[in-house]
Amino acid sequence: MTFCIGIKVNEGIVALADTRIVRGHEQSTKQKLFEFKHAERSLFTTTSGLRSVRDKTMTYVEETLHNHATTYDYFYQFANLFGEQLRRVKLEDGPALAATHHSFNLNAIIGGQLSADQEPKLFYVFPEGNWVESTPDTPYFMVGRTYYAKPLLDLLLRKDTSLRSAVTLALLAFEATQTSVTDVGYPVDVMVLPNGGSASSFQRYNETDVKYMTDNWKASLDQTLLNLPMDWASPLFSNPFTGHSS
Repeated sequence: MTFCIGIKVNEGIVALADTRIVRGHEQSTKQKLFEFKHAERSLFTTTSGLRSVRDKTMTYVEETLHNHATTYDYFYQFANLFGEQLRRVKLEDGPALAATHHSFNLNAIIGGQLSADQEPKLFYVFPEGNWVESTPDTPYFMVGRTYYAKPLLDLLLRKDTSLRSAVTLALLAFEATQTSVTDVGYPVDVMVLPNGGSASSFQRYNETDVKYMTDNWKASLDQTLLNLPMDWASPLFSNPFTGHSS
């Protein structure tokens, strides 16, 4: 399985992906967050689903960008290209996958800012090749193991969240996920694309790199739990518990 997240706030975009690959009892590391250039601009994609589908789709996307003279001005045009190549792979490989009881299940988060875009764009691409764009009331997309992190993001993430805090929330969303499952894990790859910037920053982090921050987060939660007002619960503890015997 995997965990990938893209966050769009007023100051820019954050993307994070884990790198763990699990095959039976074996584990390995493979990059799932990819950066590439078009018209001197940084674009990225991260996916969940069959690696063979992802790798073939990305090969076709990069080949098309390299072999055609078209320069895309708007990011939605690149999203259309990505969807077209994904459908191409489905036509080629879908029947063979179905024959072996494998579903064509690639879901992608892609982002970037091209010359005519007023701000960075964040899209979710479905296995059918169609897409939706993030909006102020839906400022993030996740693929893979998504359900453990959603409450944290829905509580704390807003469109006016700072880019620095968005990085923190992306990592904490990953932490909430990898704490509960075994098929998601460090290292994680993180990318930041500021609003108005043509280049992104990319960094890989091991668990030891962020341990101080995650330990501090857990300690803060423990302290907050102890300090929460509990007057409302007094009736529950007004009588000592005596238990019952059978």
